[in-house]
Amino acid sequence: MAGCSKPSVAVTPTPPSDPLAALAVNITSTIKSPGVARGVWGVSVYSLDQRESLFTLNDTTLLVPASTAKLIALATAVQAVGWDYRYETFVRATGPIADGVVQGDLVVVGSGDPSIGGRGGDSLAAFVNVMRTAGITRIEGRVIGDDDAVDEPRPQLAWAWDDLGYTTGALFGALNYGENRMDLIVAPGAGAGERAEVTQPYRWGRPIRIRARTGAAGSPQLLWPEQRPGEPFLTVDGSIPIGASPARMSISVGNPTLWFANALRHALIEAGIEVRGDAYDIDDIALEPMTSELGDGILYIHRSPTLAALAQPMLKDSINLYAEAALRLNTPGGTFPTNDAALAGVRTTLAGWDIATDGWQVVDGSGLSRRDAVAPGTLIAVLRRMWDPTGASPWMNSLPIAGVDGTLAGRMAGTAAAGNVRAKTGTMSNIRALAGYVRTKDGEPLAFAIIVNNFEGAGAAAVEAIDRIAAMLANFSRVP
Repeated sequence: MAGCSKPSVAVTPTPPSDPLAALAVNITSTIKSPGVARGVWGVSVYSLDQRESLFTLNDTTLLVPASTAKLIALATAVQAVGWDYRYETFVRATGPIADGVVQGDLVVVGSGDPSIGGRGGDSLAAFVNVMRTAGITRIEGRVIGDDDAVDEPRPQLAWAWDDLGYTTGALFGALNYGENRMDLIVAPGAGAGERAEVTQPYRWGRPIRIRARTGAAGSPQLLWPEQRPGEPFLTVDGSIPIGASPARMSISVGNPTLWFANALRHALIEAGIEVRGDAYDIDDIALEPMTSELGDGILYIHRSPTLAALAQPMLKDSINLYAEAALRLNTPGGTFPTNDAALAGVRTTLAGWDIATDGWQVVDGSGLSRRDAVAPGTLIAVLRRMWDPTGASPWMNSLPIAGVDGTLAGRMAGTAAAGNVRAKTGTMSNIRALAGYVRTKDGEPLAFAIIVNNFEGAGAAAVEAIDRIAAMLANFSRVP
């Protein structure tokens, strides 16, 4: 009949018979999922055996990488100093020792070891035991932290101020203890509307301002720390309902040098060694210059675990402090190790690997800065450089394994990616990333980098999409 049309029939597209074309269709479909369709995606997949790209999308686009930037910091640090590198921390006496008494100050000189008292490192017991073995019973002077071997602890470029109170925003310095994090105990007050009660388990804790209040019974509990610009104290804000059990809150310690000196002084006293003076940051006192001879006054030289060992908490647990420490190892010889000097070393190393300078703009080691920008193709180039087909290198052993450990312990379980994908995660507000290795269904090793910025939904939607892509790669076969 004229003017009539046939009813429309929904047609499901037939997947391409070519495996690579089908992979491209599936990845493209995934990044258009609800919650992430408005995001800016960068994806690169590279065959390490065939030396060819299997899929690219915005491969050269600069995107905020979050913690996948740690891959660059570690790879270049290994090139600079090797996997066997160890940080050294010196303990010196400024006066003679007579009858077990140090007739002067105890000065601890750091070089950036991030591990003392933290994951993968030794406790302060190693320092105390040396003092006791030497028969020292009293220190007449002070315990002084000397952090002059690297640049002063400070936030890196474009770190958000509201990160600084959290452990992720802990400052790095020449001296670091317990990953520069401490705990607070927050308990409700006696009545609704009253100020919450905050206690510090450590006697040498930082100054605290309490703004948190006691909420009504059954009200939501929400507590957070704030290191507000221009304020010397940390603010604890939020609400805890009346009758709730005390909550433990982990915060950054503020000045890491003073934190270390206080921790060591307390450890010595707890071990029965009297310390007459207080703990100080060397920048806050006038200290007589010590002899230039390294051996003079040295009581102990503490050597950290190797860089190979420290790489595990850096990548598996994504500890920002470890990454900032690793970055400083890129400082060229004879140059004072500032952040800028270290970044100059990174540039030299990446240029030597034929990685284009316009493919990355990194300003810190951890990826906490939103000024960091890295192309997926740059991460692929680093992954190719560090690839070990045996899987036994420190690099390979330091990457989180899907469904097994680290930041991937709870992801991709029950898929072909579980126990297979080894990759570094990246997580910031409206940013998710994953970069590493996977073996396909045929055993072909692939390097991949996936970054999404500015997605519109919840972070869980972005993680789900990324994990689906990783599982696709694990299930991929070149055989139709």
